[in-house]
Amino acid sequence: MTAKDTAAQLLDAQVEFVLHELTGKRLATVIARDVDDVLDIAGELTVADVVEPDALKSVLRGAAERLGGGALIADVALALADAIYDLPASDDYELRSVVSRDPVEALVVKVLSMDKLHEEAMRRLNRSPLVATVAAKFIGKIVSDFVAQQRQVAERVPGAKSLFSLGQSAANRVLSNPLVGDAANKGAKLAIKQTNSAIREVLKDAPLRGAAMEIWDLHADAPISDLRAYLTKQDLREVVVLVHAIVTSGRASDWVGELIDTCVDAVLERYGDRDVASLLPELGVTRDDLVNDLRELLPPVIEAAKADGRLEALVRARLKPFFASKKVQTILAG
Repeated sequence: MTAKDTAAQLLDAQVEFVLHELTGKRLATVIARDVDDVLDIAGELTVADVVEPDALKSVLRGAAERLGGGALIADVALALADAIYDLPASDDYELRSVVSRDPVEALVVKVLSMDKLHEEAMRRLNRSPLVATVAAKFIGKIVSDFVAQQRQVAERVPGAKSLFSLGQSAANRVLSNPLVGDAANKGAKLAIKQTNSAIREVLKDAPLRGAAMEIWDLHADAPISDLRAYLTKQDLREVVVLVHAIVTSGRASDWVGELIDTCVDAVLERYGDRDVASLLPELGVTRDDLVNDLRELLPPVIEAAKADGRLEALVRARLKPFFASKKVQTILAG
């Protein structure tokens, strides 16, 4: 028998051995063994040992630029939106059973107590000319609705209709005067300042917190599916598309790149000296979790590949160059 023939037999034996390792009950043992080996190694390596900052930043920047713009992401987002909207389980569970009341109340209290946020929002609001215009239109709408109601009353009184029309004509001429319009705008800005002051007082008032939680309680006892009353499926789809467009438009900006770099530096500064294995429990992942999850995910994939011969072909293609190498041929010939 030549060295080449011996190498071929060894290749067949090696392929058979690898396939046996990936078959049936043996695979479960192999998974547990390999996870333990990886964790043993991870326990001896720190985060700084296995992560090269510049390389990680480059990979994450590239991922942000590529993944966000893919058509698959947008399509999956829409599919998920439809599935969540029509989720049958939403009829069987109340909101309270999914989200606890205490963190919601804590969030409400925190938002209402963020005085700096409120003050800055109100200050920016006061500086907006468009807000004053909107306020003036709002006030004008209230006045016009009041006048329309009074006209309907006057039309039912004999002789009052003509008198009311005369007064309305005179009022329109006065209101069309530019000086009056300017005064109205100034008045609207003053009204905004007064309204903002009132809003700040309301935000500091404890009953607002109670009112917010009362709204929560009204929804908490109802099925989650009742939230569909707030928007249609098409509304949700359009919102998802718009949010995806916003995220996509900013993903490749220089600021996002700087953000990624800063996050990498912050994580490495905080955890760089920790060994990799010790971080897994803090992420909520244990050794048994890894083993069990891999035992669930891998066997169906491996069995499917083995059934049609692709797995054997892949293993053989990986091992054949070694057994066909000149070095192995020389060893076997000797």
